[in-house]
Amino acid sequence: QVHLVESGGGSVQTGGSLRLSCVVSTIAYTRRCMGWFRQAPGKEREGVASIRSDGTTSYADSVKGRFTISKDYAKNRLDLQMNSLKPEDSAMFYCAAGAPWHDCLRINEFDFGNWGQGTQVTVSS
Repeated sequence: QVHLVESGGGSVQTGGSLRLSCVVSTIAYTRRCMGWFRQAPGKEREGVASIRSDGTTSYADSVKGRFTISKDYAKNRLDLQMNSLKPEDSAMFYCAAGAPWHDCLRINEFDFGNWGQGTQVTVSS
């Protein structure tokens, strides 16, 4: 069983930056499709970004140009660099792993079978 542990959330002002990290217990999952999702109160969980085993990435339109997803294989870690944060980015952010290669880039939560507990991001205006 794979364990995913997120960290790096916090409170920032509009325009600020945060870097989320997700440590993966099993290196094999680091090399598979991984992604970041978020869920704000009263809203459905939405896909933010994903990264395929070949390094190809995909982003939600709302975060393109501001967020960057990456993997650190040496540390078994998935990162999400978030810049130019907006109040509408406030949400619980979740790390996920295990989507099939051919589904990875559509960032659909139902494709991922392994989830972390989440880390809270709050952006104030």
